[in-house]
Amino acid sequence: MAVKTTMRHIIFTILLGYALLVTGCAFKNDIQQGNVITTTQLDQLATGMTPQQVQFLLGSPLLIDPFHHQRWDYLYSFRAGEQAEVTRYRATLWFEQGRLARVERQGEIPAIYQPPASDLRPES
Repeated sequence: MAVKTTMRHIIFTILLGYALLVTGCAFKNDIQQGNVITTTQLDQLATGMTPQQVQFLLGSPLLIDPFHHQRWDYLYSFRAGEQAEVTRYRATLWFEQGRLARVERQGEIPAIYQPPASDLRPES
C-alpha cells in the first residue's frame, strides 16, 4: 500500500513538473529596448532649443557619439511576445553652436505610444 502511494506521489510530481515546464515555455514576454518617445514629444521639438531643453523633453539620449557631440540618437525597438517582427524607431537630433538644428526620424513609433484621436482634436 505504501509503495502504491509513493508511486502515485512520484507520478503526480513528474506530471506537475512537466505541465509547469510546458506552460512556462509557451509564454513569451514583450521586449522593449531604448527610449520610449511619443509623437507628441517629438512634435514639441523646435529648432533653436538648447540641449538641456531637449533633454528635459525627451530624456537622455541612448547614444551620444564621443567624436560627434552635436549628434544625439534616440533609439527604440519593440517585439511583441510571439511575433518575430521587431518594430524599430530612431530619432537623430543634430545641434549646431549649442542649439537644435534639425531632427531626422526613421521608422514608426508604435501605436501604443501615440495619443488617441480624441486627444488630437482642438477644444471648442
